Amino acid sequence: MCSHQPSSSSSDNTAAHVVAAHPEQGWSLLCDGAIVFDDSGELTPDGRAVAPHRVASLTMAA
Repeated sequence: MCSHQPSSSSSDNTAAHVVAAHPEQGWSLLCDGAIVFDDSGELTPDGRAVAPHRVASLTMAA
């Protein structure tokens, strides 16, 4: 593990980098031990679940 400390704030996890990617399964392991899911949810090393926090997409008018 690295020196990054996971927290419930996703902005704190942006400094952590992916050490194992499993896109076929929809998740990646970060260097701080957090697991990030494709739906933007997270599991922290201490077992806490962080709910998905998707940002609404903008659509362009034709």
